[in-house]
Parts: sequence; structure tokens; C-alpha cells
Amino acid sequence: MKSYLNKMGFTRPYTLGGMILHLILALSILIILCIFYFYLYLPRVTNHGESITVPSVEGLAITKVEDFLADHDLRYEVNDSSYSPEYPPLTVLKQYPGAGSKVKENRKIYVSINRKNPPTVKMPDLIDRSLINAEAVLRGSELKRGRIQLVSGPFLNMVKQMKIGGNQVVPGVLIPKGTVVDLVVMDGGSNNLPAPNVLKFTYEDAKFSILGSNLNVGDITLAGDTNKIRAVVLKQDPTPGETIRVGDVVDLWIGEEGTEIEDDIPADPL
Repeated sequence: MKSYLNKMGFTRPYTLGGMILHLILALSILIILCIFYFYLYLPRVTNHGESITVPSVEGLAITKVEDFLADHDLRYEVNDSSYSPEYPPLTVLKQYPGAGSKVKENRKIYVSINRKNPPTVKMPDLIDRSLINAEAVLRGSELKRGRIQLVSGPFLNMVKQMKIGGNQVVPGVLIPKGTVVDLVVMDGGSNNLPAPNVLKFTYEDAKFSILGSNLNVGDITLAGDTNKIRAVVLKQDPTPGETIRVGDVVDLWIGEEGTEIEDDIPADPL
């Protein structure tokens, strides 16, 4: 066999066959070494295939996190901070990787901690808003609605004042997020009021007075040609001083001052 290989030139290092045989032998040795390194030596050194289950540190005081994670062969680093009223100051709010994740030994766990002081927000303007709307605005500003205090007023559940700790607060002041805001709202009252007197008012002045009394302008009846004259209110219904309710309508008859009002004049909306 040896003589046969010698004749073929495979054992002669300076022949083509010998060079190929040595190259194959070198590659084989390299492959064996790679297999040994990556599949035997390296896994043994790096504990390949072994993992640690990440424990939960959410809600844990930051002063206890280091020792707690060290007992699990892990480390930590504070990534950022935010605020939550549900947790005490300087406790962990979030962590990454999350609890239950599989990681390598000595892996660093990134945590977000709760601030000592909550961030501030401008007090929203809730005056003349409905109670439902005011509550929605408070939630959007990360504030809490407190007590509801009823006071006399014609509009049911309309906000009249805002208070914090019993003291009135004005819109725009900076207050901590999570602050409890008490609301003073109207009880609706009887909703009765006297009809305003708009006789001899121009239409625009009468409209301004009616709307300002939380009433609505009803039908407008024109008496004669009002294009080239100074038209004023000749008659109104309800009459001045008559008891009406908030939101009722007031019908007006408009024409030149001194004009007699006829009951059969058809309404002509402006």
C-alpha cells in the first residue's frame, strides 16, 4: 500500500497529491479543534445552556434591590424615573427584562424608580363646566376629584369654584399631579326667575339682555316696515316680571315706537 501511494505521489510533500493530502489533514485538524472549542470548552467556561429566572423587583425599595438581585447572581442599573401615586417614593416601578425572563448569570436588570416628588401640572379652568366635563378634565390632567359641595344656583351640577384642602384655587397655578381637587357646584335651585323688561329696546339690545338672563329668543313678529326706521320692542311674551324658568323663550314684537300691535300679525323670523 505504501509503495502504491509512493508511486501515486501522495506521500511526497512537493507533489500535487502530497500538497492536497496535507491540506486535507490541516483542515481536518482545524475542524476538530473548532468543534472542541465551541461545543466542549466554551460551553463549559460560559455555562452554556444554563440560565437564571429573573425575579420581580417591582414595588421593592431601591435600597434593597442590589442585595436582592445579588442573591440571584444578577446586577441592576437605574434606567430612568417616573411618578406613580400607587407606589412609595424610591421604589421600583418597572424592570427590564421582566420577571420570569431567562437570562445569563450576572446579567444587568434595568429599573425605573418612583420619584420622591410628583411632577407639577397647571390647575385647569373648570369654572362654568358641567360636573361630568370637569371630572374628565381632572383625569386628563392626572388630578383626582374630591368632595362635591352643593351651593345655591340656577344650573344643576355646574362648577362654581375649585378648592384644594378647603382653600379656593384659581386656574393656572402649578399643583402636584395626583392632587385631590374639591368642586363647588350649583344645585339647580328652583330655576325660576322674573322675565326681563326689554320693552323699547332695539332688537340687538333685547337679544343681549334675554341671553344674558339665561333665556332664549323666541318668535320675532315685525309690525310694519322696519327697514328705514329705528325699530324697538313693542311687546314681549312673557311680560316683564312674569315668573319663568331658566331656558324659556321670550317672544318679541318689533316695530316703530308707538305702533299698535295687532294680534293677527304673522310671525316673521329675523
